[in-house]
Amino acid sequence: MRRVQHRKKVKRSKRMKRFFLLSIAAICALSGAFVTLRIYAQIVGAPIIQVPISSVFLDNQGNVIGDRFEEQRRYWVSLDEMSPFLSQAAIAVEDKDFYKHHGFDYSRIASALLKDVKAGKKVEGASTITQQYARNLFLTHEKSWNRKINEALFAYRLEIFYEKEDLLEGYLNTVYFGHGMYGVEAASRFYFGKSAKNITLSESALLMAIPKGPSHYSPLVNEKKAVDRQQLILKLMEDQQFVTTAQRERAKEEKFVLKAEDSVVTKKTAPYFLEEVWKEASEIVKRKGQRIEEGGWMIETTLNKQHQQVAEEVIEKWMPEGELQIGFISMEPKTGYVTAMVGGRNFAESPFNRVTQAKRQPGSTIKPLLYAAALENGFSPLTYMNSERTVFTYDNGRREYEPKNVNGEFAEHPISLAQAIAISDNIYAVKTFEQIGYKPFQQLIKRFNIDMEIKNTPATALGTSEVSLFDMTKAYNTISDKGIQKEPTYITKITNNKGKIIYDVENEKPKEKKVLLEQDAFMLSHLLTGMFDPTFNDYSPATGNSIRSKQTRPYAAKSGTTNTDQYIIGFSPQLTAGVWNGYDQGKQVSDAEAKQVTKQVWIEFMEKAHQGLLVEPFISPPGIRGVIVDIETGGIATSACKKQRLIYLKEKDIPTKLCTDPKLKPQTFEESKEDDHPWSIFPFSLFGE
Repeated sequence: MRRVQHRKKVKRSKRMKRFFLLSIAAICALSGAFVTLRIYAQIVGAPIIQVPISSVFLDNQGNVIGDRFEEQRRYWVSLDEMSPFLSQAAIAVEDKDFYKHHGFDYSRIASALLKDVKAGKKVEGASTITQQYARNLFLTHEKSWNRKINEALFAYRLEIFYEKEDLLEGYLNTVYFGHGMYGVEAASRFYFGKSAKNITLSESALLMAIPKGPSHYSPLVNEKKAVDRQQLILKLMEDQQFVTTAQRERAKEEKFVLKAEDSVVTKKTAPYFLEEVWKEASEIVKRKGQRIEEGGWMIETTLNKQHQQVAEEVIEKWMPEGELQIGFISMEPKTGYVTAMVGGRNFAESPFNRVTQAKRQPGSTIKPLLYAAALENGFSPLTYMNSERTVFTYDNGRREYEPKNVNGEFAEHPISLAQAIAISDNIYAVKTFEQIGYKPFQQLIKRFNIDMEIKNTPATALGTSEVSLFDMTKAYNTISDKGIQKEPTYITKITNNKGKIIYDVENEKPKEKKVLLEQDAFMLSHLLTGMFDPTFNDYSPATGNSIRSKQTRPYAAKSGTTNTDQYIIGFSPQLTAGVWNGYDQGKQVSDAEAKQVTKQVWIEFMEKAHQGLLVEPFISPPGIRGVIVDIETGGIATSACKKQRLIYLKEKDIPTKLCTDPKLKPQTFEESKEDDHPWSIFPFSLFGE
């Protein structure tokens, strides 16, 4: 009996020793694994938690007008920049012990394991917020043991190297809310049309109901399921003492309003403009030694929302149905800020920008630049030349060119530069080019930094060299600003995702240069007001007569017409705008309605864009005097002469005779040159090599 008891005692002792040794071994193994895991984590270091972040565009008033993202639409915000109800709702429904554990909830893991073993497959998860964050950052949503092991390793490393607030913030900024929205800020803007900082308890619970299954719990997909889960979350928040019973009851009864259809997140204002903004931002960020691909940029632009809206409205009003395309741009003379842009009828159908990328013949809109060169080379607004049928020879006499006016007629008498620009006389323009020569005009184009090849042929005077609407409008903007060229810009400020300003236009050295004397720029501006003055009517009316009735303030402008292109560019002292119409394939613009589009769009835009602004005149600089003259003779006007007009001239060019003086006869530029050089004006062709 004793021997039996002794044997039992020995066996029990052996079992105890074996259990003790196994326990020690298990503890050592676990400790070793833990130490190994810790060493591994220290060697590998902190996981990189950077994720793609959307960049945001703002207009000149700070309103969001669009965004830019690579794969995921996400705007990173700190916990302080989101409603506290969001983090509370997330903890309540996803991980109530978030602040107690170190990345894993062992009781939930054990429960999930039992269910998985019984089912023989992965059926239930037990992921903490940290694990979900790790999955959002580094892994897929595949249900496999391999993924769970990797998820655990990443979660462990995250818990070691980052604070709980960092992990919660990261989770809320990376979780998927359906419809392409990642993170609470993008989701709040999409579903409720407001920032995550401003959403209510009810909206927060509804939002945090979605991540469990966006295809099932999105209120846009299944409102009942979304609301049921919202109520569950509110109850959990009450149970965990995040909110009171009274708060839950109020939230339960609150009616939510979804704004997805009107969401600024999914709508882009001025898409052609924003493409140009992104190009400029890329260059600026590169100069600052950073990469635009990092994302998270807040880009404050020069867009004037009212200008953009007006431009789009008048274009829609006047554009006929069909394939006719349009380009539109407006900019400020004093700053060079681009305030509005329309690069075509439909960005979704064709992102090709007809303002910046298309190069077309500008037609007569080139003439003000030709006359700018003329003013620098002996011309004045009262320089007269004969407008008559003329055959020009060039290429050392081997070729001939016979320009015609739009209506096929000629004045058949001398006309001044002032009248020639108002009625867009082609003979006068080609003669001007012949008189001043090829090089002065070419040099002026280069000085204006216009990307255009100037050919040494008479037709160049009539705008046959191709150029972009952007460059032409930039040139007119320079004339408006007293001959000072400010490089057009789309951006005023760029801030990175940490709130640091890396670019501020106010602190940058302005890109500007003097390309035209102030006196010449003013005279040219005043000459361009003649487009709207019927005083200049002759064999052809002033080219702005058709829209003059809509004009309520002084504008300087010039239209241009070719077989395939319609242009008008002009300005007030406050704003410059350019419009182009034509077909992408260069088809002839023949419809009368289509030919009116540019002028109607331009005048209606300018009138609406200036509403509420003071009427600013063009003010003459020192060295320039205004004189009322007779258009036909160029003499000082008296009551006996009917065609009177205020003309601004340099002191040396002011006429001394009255228009009634019988000896007064307008001396043409050719005649004045003959007086200076009795041997002949030009013994060779200026269009030769």
